[in-house]
Amino acid sequence: MLDARQVLTDLEGVRAALGRRSAEAARSLDAVAEAAEARRRLVGETERLQAERNQANQEMSALARSPDRAAFEARREALKGLSERVKVLETELAELEARVEGLLLAVPNVPHESVPAGHGEEDNVVVRTGGERPAFDFEPAAHFDVGVRLGILDFERAAKLSGARFTVLWGLGARLERALVSFMLDLHVREHGYTEVYPPFLVRAEALRGTGQLPKFEADLFKTHRHVEPGADPESGALYLVPTAEVPVTNLHADEILDGAALPLAYAAYTPCFRSEAGAHGRDVRGLIRQHQFDKVEIVRFVSPEHGAAELERLTAHAEAVLQRLGLHYRVSELCAADLGGSSQKTYDLEVWLPSQGVYREISSCSWFGDYQARRAAIRYRPEPKAKPRLVHTLNGSGLAVGRTLVAILEQCQRADGSVELPAALHPYMGVERLVPGAAGR
Repeated sequence: MLDARQVLTDLEGVRAALGRRSAEAARSLDAVAEAAEARRRLVGETERLQAERNQANQEMSALARSPDRAAFEARREALKGLSERVKVLETELAELEARVEGLLLAVPNVPHESVPAGHGEEDNVVVRTGGERPAFDFEPAAHFDVGVRLGILDFERAAKLSGARFTVLWGLGARLERALVSFMLDLHVREHGYTEVYPPFLVRAEALRGTGQLPKFEADLFKTHRHVEPGADPESGALYLVPTAEVPVTNLHADEILDGAALPLAYAAYTPCFRSEAGAHGRDVRGLIRQHQFDKVEIVRFVSPEHGAAELERLTAHAEAVLQRLGLHYRVSELCAADLGGSSQKTYDLEVWLPSQGVYREISSCSWFGDYQARRAAIRYRPEPKAKPRLVHTLNGSGLAVGRTLVAILEQCQRADGSVELPAALHPYMGVERLVPGAAGR
């Protein structure tokens, strides 16, 4: 969430900065502007009446020593009415300020000044590429065809169980999914210094508000309800399946003041992720690209503001290292202002090459949120003992999306005989070096 004080004191400056995202983002301040103007008028009226009350108090002190009791009683009644009016205005002001805070929950983050301008995905800037693009002397097959021929992907039985956009993994396919999770966690923990966390997969609405998924992305979430006692608020029993480990891991420190000397804090977590894919009808209906349930390893960092930019580069390099160790071809793109996620102020996308489509597809978004999430979740740190607490900066990225990594391996490492040669980094985890039709499934 943006700083309400900054927005109210520099409304047009913030509006112009949001305009780098889109006209719609700039218009998201319209309701805030109306509330801010009402607040300005109310503050003026409240301060005027408070001054009158203070003056009346002084006059009361003088009248208390006067023999004119009628004047004293009349002034006391007037003061009583004035005090009651001030209390009403102070209550209205508190409600209006709460309304401003609520409206700001729907306003996206301001892009960092270094983010390139642009109007959409086509204006993202390719920063670098990594790995050698595979060359084939045959027509490369799509991952879903490769996986079905190997006997490791089963979409029909998944549909029988759960409907569309689910997958059953058999045999070495299931082992490959598990191997990728273990490989990624081992790399981030042993070499990159992250602390592994295994968080709950169900969270309260407050956690989703803290990272910015609520209120905007309610339609993309799976919501559950627990039993509540009769007469209790039914929403008190609501829990959401996590759309990403970012949500529970970032909120581990909600409402806390961290020791500045301990920063940066770095966590790596595996969770399944659940998304309704609202608005994605007809997109990637086949295969593993866009599923309702998928696995992901997330890396999250809590840092002091002055190190935010450098920490984004570090986190992105950590995610890239997974692709490098697996020998997969990929590129890194810096998102333009118009393509940023709502909570992010600067993002690098890691995009892996899919030869069957001849395109790069996102496999990780590495984002620096500034203090946007920290303000929503009240995550602060004390730079030094007894110093005033400050908001931390948060960063996170997929390290990586497991299903999409499996997709990239099936496509980039396929061979003409229908087999798939596994990356050497996975051999210790898999116990085999190649997936072969007829031997990879059940």
